[in-house]
Amino acid sequence: DDDIFSSAFCENSEKLINVHLFALAAKYYSLSNLGVCTPLEDMLEALKGDSERATGIKPDEFMNNKKSHEVQVMSELVDSIANYCGIKQVIDIGSGKGYLSSFLSMQYNLKVYGIDSSSSNTNGAHERNKKLKKHWRAYQNRGRENFKSQNLEKANAGPVESEINFKTINVELLNNAISLQNQDQEIIEDLVTSCGTTEITTPKTNTETEADLVTGTQSHETKLSEEVLAVLNVLPADAVEDFSSSHYNCRELCEEEKVQRKMTSLKAKEEKSSESNLYFPLTSCITAETELNDIITDLEDCMMVGLHTCGDLAANTLRIFTAKPEVKAVCSVGCCYHLLSEQFENQEECHNQVWGFPMCQYLKDKGWCCGRNARMSACLALERVAVGQMLPTESLFYRAVLQVIIEEIYGVTKSDRHVGKTFSKSSSFIDYVRRSLKKLELDDSKLPDSCIMDYYEKYKHRMNELEAFNMLKVVLAPCIEVLILLDRLCYLKEQENVAWSGLVKLFDPVKSPRCYAVIALKNQSC
Repeated sequence: DDDIFSSAFCENSEKLINVHLFALAAKYYSLSNLGVCTPLEDMLEALKGDSERATGIKPDEFMNNKKSHEVQVMSELVDSIANYCGIKQVIDIGSGKGYLSSFLSMQYNLKVYGIDSSSSNTNGAHERNKKLKKHWRAYQNRGRENFKSQNLEKANAGPVESEINFKTINVELLNNAISLQNQDQEIIEDLVTSCGTTEITTPKTNTETEADLVTGTQSHETKLSEEVLAVLNVLPADAVEDFSSSHYNCRELCEEEKVQRKMTSLKAKEEKSSESNLYFPLTSCITAETELNDIITDLEDCMMVGLHTCGDLAANTLRIFTAKPEVKAVCSVGCCYHLLSEQFENQEECHNQVWGFPMCQYLKDKGWCCGRNARMSACLALERVAVGQMLPTESLFYRAVLQVIIEEIYGVTKSDRHVGKTFSKSSSFIDYVRRSLKKLELDDSKLPDSCIMDYYEKYKHRMNELEAFNMLKVVLAPCIEVLILLDRLCYLKEQENVAWSGLVKLFDPVKSPRCYAVIALKNQSC
């Protein structure tokens, strides 16, 4: 295949001569085609078994469509992992405005610490969370009503039997692990052994719910085979604590007993209210060396999550996960690949630097480097372009001509400053150039309008070339993203304390282009 695809380029000049073959090669090496991802539904089923999913309170009433989609899908998976690991504490890295943190806290009763480096973000998240709590009861009641009506419709339609083929799920997950580690038998034996001595406790809910869970778990245990236990180290036989419900006789209660029980009930509700729906926004800059105990005083067994953690923060989240014994699981969706630091991008040696790429030993040994241009390309959204959401050609053209101007007129080839979203605020190309020069702290007084327009006219006829070039970058984008994501996955595969790790496509890539989550669970003994 490599020989076939290499013919897309001229052997002597190394120029692209076969665009069709180039596109086929890019598709061949995309993550969706490589078969290394674990399907989301398989992951949820393997983690949850026969247990019921939470009633559907949709966050689209207080979030935009994109954020609602991301939060709803990711929070369900995070809750499933937390329940499997028997933990109630979640650390949301790069929590931003707290959308995910709030929903995890209120919908799933998890204790969430949202950590963001921006104090304005955490302050805003705190205020937003207070307002959200006021309306949450209404959302819950509406969600329950929807759930009841859905169940009524199902009951009217007749009984439906549903069985989950866990063996099939197990084989698919196992194949993914084998293809990346090539140590299948040893891993299976180790995981099965560890499963035999693993105990996980599920946090208690009300008595009726507990009874349902125990009944469901007992009937589910008989279906499990050693193969199921081998993959994710999931669903051990003692997944739910045994308990007995309190039984009351039906005699008439005296007034004193009624008052006493009412006071006990109010006290229990007060305690439950103080313990649930806990979300704490914190301000801190997270690095690979961050000590979580310094930030969270009551740190306990927990999992780390990150919804679109920017640049190196995604890599540092994985490093903290592997280094800290309290962190039992991680679910991280990265973004902003262009902001990754690369070990081999510059020739300067920084021995103490912790780099965002590469992470795994294999690529380190190869001295692999992507470069900023490739990382910028990895941020592009092929699926959006495929459905007609075209690239902003005019703004890209403005930016390209501006680059020529600042190089030829000002002699600047590199700057730490950024133009940002100047195009949307500009009324014309002249206005765009002047706004940009001010942001770059360059004197625009020596550049007359006529000179600016001369540059525009000089390159206007090449706008189609620019569009074609950017379309090739879009086609190549998934291949570069694959390299970055597989590097992170291989890093986790190298860690001895990680029981299972994988890539899961969480989101609709049209709604949310950075849609892949890196997920890992530690050995139960760690």
